[in-house]
Amino acid sequence: MNEELSTFFYVPVGTMMLAIAFPAILLPTPNRLITNRWITIQQWLIQLIMKQLLSIHNTKGLSWSLMLITLTLFIGLTNLLGLLPYSFAPTTQLTVNLSMAIPLWTGTVVPGFRYKTKISLAHLLPQGTPMFLIPMIIIIETISLLIRPVTLAVRLTANITAGHSLIHLTGTATLTLSSIHSMTITVTFVTVILLTILELAVALIQAYVFALLISLYLHENA
Repeated sequence: MNEELSTFFYVPVGTMMLAIAFPAILLPTPNRLITNRWITIQQWLIQLIMKQLLSIHNTKGLSWSLMLITLTLFIGLTNLLGLLPYSFAPTTQLTVNLSMAIPLWTGTVVPGFRYKTKISLAHLLPQGTPMFLIPMIIIIETISLLIRPVTLAVRLTANITAGHSLIHLTGTATLTLSSIHSMTITVTFVTVILLTILELAVALIQAYVFALLISLYLHENA
């Protein structure tokens, strides 16, 4: 009994220590003039992401570069953290994602209405709209503008939660079917591996999409 308890507590503690060291493992701080391949690849990816996020911005919009790359790295690492056993991804919670989306959306929209009022209001009424549709279009565009932070948060929450839940269900099915047939467990195990690889890609892509949409909202109002 004591051995079982020690094993039960040892695995979560070991995973917890791995989770704490996870950012330092993936993003080591270079302390040499000549870096290794891993750091070189990371720097190349960061530069590529920054080029994509900031290619549409003017000089004023470039001041958001540090925030955007920090946001991308934070969400990406948080999503990947949820793939570790006995760990939890905060981005699966809608409240956490809303707490990121609402301030960032507000920080892009409010300055636009303050400094470029006419341009920001013009976005609510597309050019060439028929007269009888103007009230309806304004209402629709206003609602579309106001629900942007909600769609940001819901998109991130749904994608991360769905992937993690699917891996969990498939892993449970693998353990359940392990006593039935060897071929069955092989197929389900391969499925879990493929789903994990897919979820790794989804975790990074969703971080990029979240930051890209914030960048686009900033471009509309900067």
